[in-house]
Amino acid sequence: MIKQLITSAVLGAAMLGSHSLMAADFTLRFGHLANEQNIWHQAAEKFKEEVEANSDGQIEVRLYPSEQLGNEMDVINSIQLGTADMTITGESLQNWAPKAAMMAVPYAFRDSEHLHAAVNGDIGAEIEAQITERTNLVPLAWFERGPRELTSNRPIRTPDELDGLRLRVPNVPLFVDTWQAMGARPTPMAFSEVFTALQQNTLEGQENPLSLIESASFNEVQDYVNMTGHVRSWIYVVIGRNQLESMPEELQQVVRDAAQTMQEYQAELFVDDQARLEQALQERGMEFVEVDVDAFAEKARPAVLEALTEEQRELFDAIQDL
Repeated sequence: MIKQLITSAVLGAAMLGSHSLMAADFTLRFGHLANEQNIWHQAAEKFKEEVEANSDGQIEVRLYPSEQLGNEMDVINSIQLGTADMTITGESLQNWAPKAAMMAVPYAFRDSEHLHAAVNGDIGAEIEAQITERTNLVPLAWFERGPRELTSNRPIRTPDELDGLRLRVPNVPLFVDTWQAMGARPTPMAFSEVFTALQQNTLEGQENPLSLIESASFNEVQDYVNMTGHVRSWIYVVIGRNQLESMPEELQQVVRDAAQTMQEYQAELFVDDQARLEQALQERGMEFVEVDVDAFAEKARPAVLEALTEEQRELFDAIQDL
């Protein structure tokens, strides 16, 4: 009798375990480039928690941070092939959807409030519609990114004070043209080489968000953060349209609701993280310099407009009119 009870209990436990393993009807493989400490990954964890709880276990979310599924373009291609499901991506989408270029155009946005008004309104809807149409990826949520700021070893408050500053920029033609128009001498260079170039005075400055200025320890080779805010941008969390539409409508809604919660959660983390970054860099000896942003924007404008297509320029003008 005891033996029968034990056998029944073991079988019952095995059946329960088997059921829990097979409970998920859908699995979302969510790969991205950020590490596990980054606020993007923390937001992704919130998404996983919400989806799994509110789908009663019908959807499992598997997170793959730190490019475990490949770089941004790799994961986009994998989603389109059906071997991954979600990622975090930005202006790279302009390879398919030209309107996505607006996500990294210098001085498109005056401030954070202006950016929010654009992304949450008709302009954001227009960009998202083209992304979905051209890439088969559905934007579920968006995250604000820290603005790109200029670091140097002398304070720079106006474009005139750039005066041929030897400046590292990413290998993006629009960035090169814009900094040339503002009076600097931009040099495209791999990010991994920048610290040494600054240390050896081959370069005099670089531009990046505060998060990268901190993680790259540029405070050791640069004294000033000049608050140019020259690129204000955002990034999307996207899911494959085929993957989303393969789910029943009620589960699609669970995914969309969880994405909204994730977006709100990341927005809170972002504000706190920007304040933390500024304090941390000041404590490490960097001085923050307020600049004449209007003067920089005016000097940059001709190069920006020259680089845009007619379609992109219409969108740029619409953003300016907000």
